[in-house]
Amino acid sequence: MKRIAFYGGSFDPPHNGHLTIARKLTELFALDEFVFVPAFHAPHKKDKKPTSAFHRFAMLALATSDKPKMRVSKIELDAPEKPYTYETQTKLKRSLKDAKIFFVIGADSWAEIDTWREWERVLTATDIIVVTRPGSEISFSHVTEKIKNRIIDLRKSRRLKIKDQISKTEDRRIFITDAVNLGVSSTEIRRKIHASESVWDKLVPRAVANYVEKYEIYI
Repeated sequence: MKRIAFYGGSFDPPHNGHLTIARKLTELFALDEFVFVPAFHAPHKKDKKPTSAFHRFAMLALATSDKPKMRVSKIELDAPEKPYTYETQTKLKRSLKDAKIFFVIGADSWAEIDTWREWERVLTATDIIVVTRPGSEISFSHVTEKIKNRIIDLRKSRRLKIKDQISKTEDRRIFITDAVNLGVSSTEIRRKIHASESVWDKLVPRAVANYVEKYEIYI
């Protein structure tokens, strides 16, 4: 069975941390594909306006162009209306009936997951991988017992192979992993660019840095 992970977000801009997540999770979860899903705008973040979808898709395409197992999906960009995550999951499950689907979210998204539309549905529709940040605390107090029972905290099982643990159950689970120990932030990168700090270009792929400079994004 093909194993595919989908990682949704603004990617504003895509940075080395995003690519490290893709690489690490592809290895640890024995993934066949890792797919970035840029969104027009997260529906639960109405007060934040991202850079145009065109630019963010282009930067992701450049960042992944030389990585065979990584690609970029337009499933949310092509939607007639801004879709919620559970709607995207439904579309993917219909089109990939023979695949095992994982949805990847970060610690920040996990902390506010109960603000998402149909959030329990999101967490039970597919397998979920929650990627923690260095020094971040992961809380489970905001989710229901039904959801808690699905959680497998891989941080407590360092001696075991993750893919071996996954094979123990066919149920859809929520995996918590600290396999990616990077604290890169798109928000901080945008701030550095706006402030003309020269170190920002070391935090993104060279092709992305060139694109940002050429089209004067975030200035």
